[in-house]
Amino acid sequence: MKLTIERAALLRALGHVQSAVERRNTIPILSNVLLSAERDRLTFSATDLDMEIIDEAMAQVDQPGQITAPAHTLYEIVRKLPEGADVSLSFTGEDPRLAVQAGRSRFNLPVLPAGDFPVMSAEGFSGRMGVDVTDLIRLIDKTRFAISAEETRYYLNGLYLHTIVVDGSPRLRAVATDGSRLALADMPAPEGAAGAPGVIVPRKTVGEARRLLEDAGEQVELQVSPQKIRFEFDGAALTSKVIDGNFPDYARVIPKDNNRIVMVDAKLFAQAVDRVATISAEKSRSVRMAIEAGKVVLTVRNMEAGQAVEELEIDYDGEPFELSFNARYLLDITDQISGEQAELRFGGPNDPALVLDPADADVQYILMPLRV
Repeated sequence: MKLTIERAALLRALGHVQSAVERRNTIPILSNVLLSAERDRLTFSATDLDMEIIDEAMAQVDQPGQITAPAHTLYEIVRKLPEGADVSLSFTGEDPRLAVQAGRSRFNLPVLPAGDFPVMSAEGFSGRMGVDVTDLIRLIDKTRFAISAEETRYYLNGLYLHTIVVDGSPRLRAVATDGSRLALADMPAPEGAAGAPGVIVPRKTVGEARRLLEDAGEQVELQVSPQKIRFEFDGAALTSKVIDGNFPDYARVIPKDNNRIVMVDAKLFAQAVDRVATISAEKSRSVRMAIEAGKVVLTVRNMEAGQAVEELEIDYDGEPFELSFNARYLLDITDQISGEQAELRFGGPNDPALVLDPADADVQYILMPLRV
């Protein structure tokens, strides 16, 4: 294998694929990136056996071939090369190492056979759907903060992507929950979505897909099967196993009768919560909300750090009531409000609160109160 490639193109492609490689691997080949040179392009593949990322870049290929090299080491070398440099990659049977050369810099990296590199099958998918990149970014950004990090409930360790019919219209919906909060976002279902199975996309895959979307064009091709999901971008593809489990029936926990409606300035509310939470106990991060006509009083009491109280004007004219919430969870939700106002709907003292965004009718957030 022998080729020459621009440093910027090489860095971009390596940056896309190398994040799939775990820093510590018990299987040596999984620390490597597969380099495949043919015709006028170089293709890169990296995997952790659960997820595979493939990208390609234009190159001047003098001799086609395949080899694997240490992903993170190669990425760091290319990152530190001068901008605008042309990088030469060559591997011959005479020297069992990959030669990397740019200007007066030369590196020789250990390699492993391309035939040992595991390849994830791209078969078994049912149809394709073309999704607008900005719409998919919105679905991910509005919901992924609520993905659970608790490994015992593995079926919550991902984003539940599925189609659903709302008021007669098919929708593509993303839902995430950790048991204490839930985030839901909808968009009109794209062509090809009908009949696609609902899947739980792992947290790592969601993060990598979101990162790749930054460099994608206007559309991404989405393919789904009961076992895998595949995102196809401009010349790049991410294929991942999905979580084998049943996502909870989240519709049952969405409040239907929360008739205490509070309108609040989302930015001012978030700033006030953040200020009083400065002295909250790290474990519970509890903030007490005392709501009455025209105002909410936020209170935090900490035996060691003292007390904080802040009053904020709100649009509410009902009976007074009090609840406590985790401050971090409140802030995570208010961060997602795209308009100036947030609509908070409350039921009883132990009922989940429903948070809506008047500027985006296709999102809903649910937050469980703390029992204090």
